[in-house]
Amino acid sequence: MTPALDQILAALADPARRTVIERLCQQPLSAGELARETGLSAAALSRHLRILRQLGMIIEAPLSRDARVRVYALRPQPMADLKTWLGQQEALWSRQVETVKRDYTPA
Repeated sequence: MTPALDQILAALADPARRTVIERLCQQPLSAGELARETGLSAAALSRHLRILRQLGMIIEAPLSRDARVRVYALRPQPMADLKTWLGQQEALWSRQVETVKRDYTPA
């Protein structure tokens, strides 16, 4: 595993950050909307958003109709990297299960 993948998995280990990611999967949201939807305080949400931004999992951009409001959206690449790694692990596990069935199951 790469250090970036380790960091992504560590970030996703936190239930609050997973909830933020789940909400952003539906649509980009402002910090206020995320706070309401997740039930996190503004300070807690800010910490989680900072971690996700630093890892490149989300981006922050001004809202087109009001530049003072920032919206958050997912970046697809980190999750695509995670999906690739999981697919590789699944293929290895499947081969191992087949080997066990073939070599260790009584006839």
